[in-house]
Amino acid sequence: MSSFKIEGGHRLSGEITPQGAKNEALQVLCATVLTSEPVRISNVPDIADVNNQIQLLRDIGVKVTCNAKSDYTFQADQVDLTFLQSEAFLQRSARLRGSIMLIGPLLARYGQAVVSKPGGDKIGRRRVDTHFLGMESLGAKFHYDAEHERFDITAGQLKGTYMLLDEASVTGTANIIMAATLASGTTTIYNAACEPYIQQLCRMLNRMGARIEGIASNLLTIHGVTELHGTEHRILPDMIEVGSFIGMAAMCGDGIRIKDVSYDDLGIIPYTFRRLGISVMRQGDDIYVPCHEHYEIESFIDGSFMTFSDAPWPGLTPDLLSVLLVVSTQAKGSVLIHQKMFESRLFFVDKLIDMGAQIILCDPHRAVVVGHDNQIRLRGGRMTSPDIRAGIALLIAAMSAEGTSTISNIQQIDRGYEDIEGRFNALGAQITRIDD
Repeated sequence: MSSFKIEGGHRLSGEITPQGAKNEALQVLCATVLTSEPVRISNVPDIADVNNQIQLLRDIGVKVTCNAKSDYTFQADQVDLTFLQSEAFLQRSARLRGSIMLIGPLLARYGQAVVSKPGGDKIGRRRVDTHFLGMESLGAKFHYDAEHERFDITAGQLKGTYMLLDEASVTGTANIIMAATLASGTTTIYNAACEPYIQQLCRMLNRMGARIEGIASNLLTIHGVTELHGTEHRILPDMIEVGSFIGMAAMCGDGIRIKDVSYDDLGIIPYTFRRLGISVMRQGDDIYVPCHEHYEIESFIDGSFMTFSDAPWPGLTPDLLSVLLVVSTQAKGSVLIHQKMFESRLFFVDKLIDMGAQIILCDPHRAVVVGHDNQIRLRGGRMTSPDIRAGIALLIAAMSAEGTSTISNIQQIDRGYEDIEGRFNALGAQITRIDD
């Protein structure tokens, strides 16, 4: 396994550009299976999870052409359905949570799908019920093979229906949308996720010939069509990277410009950092974060304790709570971080406490951070990255700390951030990748 060696305390300046959105990429890549015609996708991030998804598409027979960096053409005109039953397919899909989003396209087009119990971050229980309940509503049948931890799904012609989702699952909504595009009749999805990733998927599918109404709302109406055709699609900048870079700039920056952020798709993210006292300046489609010697956490209007908690879009994404927590350690004031969705995502705070942060872990979902107001620097230390988002938060903490830090298990960070050490080093950081 590889690790990062970080020499802390260097002030950063310059420009940085976010990669394409990981979560959007995993969805639109699966959507290419819905047609036999070529689909060209640009701004594809060069990260482990996306590269594994692309390889999985190759494995099932999708023709993949790399036109240029981050620019691919996919053509699913000869999908190998027999490979879906192979041990190789099951092993690969088990390592990649995004593989579950192949169910909808495969069912819609071929009437069958197989998927292993999906992998991904170890951040607590992550249900797949929404995917399965949605497919069952459309007419699919599921069989779980407990011995091999795999699901066999079959369907004849999927049939449109009304469904109220039990939770606004992003991947669940994406899966159901893709299946419903080729179902007979009309499908109505209430309590649908409406993140920009979902909006992008819907717009891409409509360009392919789908008929989806209600985009950007939680009530989607999908009129089934008999076939879809090819298109071209550009993936949005990754909003989680943008938020991570704002946090990095606040703690380590002497003036950082984040380029081409698609500001209107960031939702509440800039406002949330401003509530920490961070100056987030919009300049065209860029964000400029000046040097912060101090930043002070706001109180609510009634004077009560500031709380950040995750919620479905347009609420605050859970993927940024780890970064917000780290940034809070050097703010003036205190804040409660409430991670509602996942019960293991705050367990990395013990590493920050070892670095000198003042944090009280109340329970698996809540942590109180008492900020140092930049009067007491964090100390370097040895850490292990438990998941993607905790990994980038620990990297930001290490860059701001006194002394040298080591972060192991950085393949977790590589799953979501492209060449992160190269891009941070270009701003003045001192990060060395060590291959064990």
